[in-house]
Amino acid sequence: MLWLMRFSGFFSAAMLVILLSPSLQSFHPAEAIRSSHHLDGLLRLPPPRLSFRPAAPFRNAADGKCASSVPTSVCDPSLVHVAITLDVEYLRGSIAAVHSILQHSQCPENIFFHFLVSETNLESLVKSTFPQLNFKVYYFDPEIVRNLISTSVRQALEQPLNYARNYLADLLEPCVERVIYLDSDLVLVDDIAKLWSTSLGSRTIGAPEYCHANFTKYFTAGFWSDMRFASAFAGRRPCYFNTGVMVIDLVRWRKIGYSKRIERWMEIQKNDRIYELGSLPPFLLVFAGRVAPIEHRWNQHGLGGDNVKGSCRDLHAGPVSLLHWSGSGKPWTRLDSKHPCPLDALWAPYDLYGHAH
Repeated sequence: MLWLMRFSGFFSAAMLVILLSPSLQSFHPAEAIRSSHHLDGLLRLPPPRLSFRPAAPFRNAADGKCASSVPTSVCDPSLVHVAITLDVEYLRGSIAAVHSILQHSQCPENIFFHFLVSETNLESLVKSTFPQLNFKVYYFDPEIVRNLISTSVRQALEQPLNYARNYLADLLEPCVERVIYLDSDLVLVDDIAKLWSTSLGSRTIGAPEYCHANFTKYFTAGFWSDMRFASAFAGRRPCYFNTGVMVIDLVRWRKIGYSKRIERWMEIQKNDRIYELGSLPPFLLVFAGRVAPIEHRWNQHGLGGDNVKGSCRDLHAGPVSLLHWSGSGKPWTRLDSKHPCPLDALWAPYDLYGHAH
């Protein structure tokens, strides 16, 4: 387990690259569960002109802690299920996130990735970058939410694919009972199996909570002054949580029908303008105060600055298992511009974009 304390400055970040960079161990390819679905005919769009070099092969550790046999079905109970969106704008981040997960996992052959797409076929690119990866690609129809989305403080927050997480219980196979949802602008520096083993108790989702944050700012003054809306939090102690890292009990989600509850708040937003921040507030309205708390180490978020300037930020005090560039500043764009923030150096070792040097 890696323990990192608060720091700043480029030198400190450079030192941490040594600690957090991918292992030099070569992993042997696994017999993988291949994606063999019908998106090629459904999407009918050429893949984007992006080039990623293949990741190093990977295999389960030989210490007896992994499943005795490699899974052959998405329904295998030994699998860790991870859902991530794929789109052209954030594809570089998604690939780096997958790479980081594989590099730090003791049992990478037991991870199954569920990729959500809307606009283009990226399956062949994933296969060429991770030839032995266990994965499936799911098409999320933007029309499901297009009429529910309202304008936000940042245009990127208005993209329909941001709302695909609301429908994981419908998109994924019924046999998938739990999933870890991850944003595309993060990397793990710890074994994802530890996050997977989080106990949710009687809760439907688990996430790091930040109860010191000013919760009122996530909704408009009109929301708080209208008891029809503000009473939604009656009997709860709501805290802010970031929806970019969540452990979700899909069985409970399906049983209660949380997708419809989120949609209802999006419908209210269209008429009454009760928030400004895209897909986050509906989640807060439904789940805040009803979240199984997860250690903050699993979402060191805000490294992309705010939603406007994207300024450089330091890590929060405490240990680190996941680095998250939430905010408008993304590490790949800052690195390409030759004006990176110090912590962007921690993302760079997982970047597979371009040709091998």
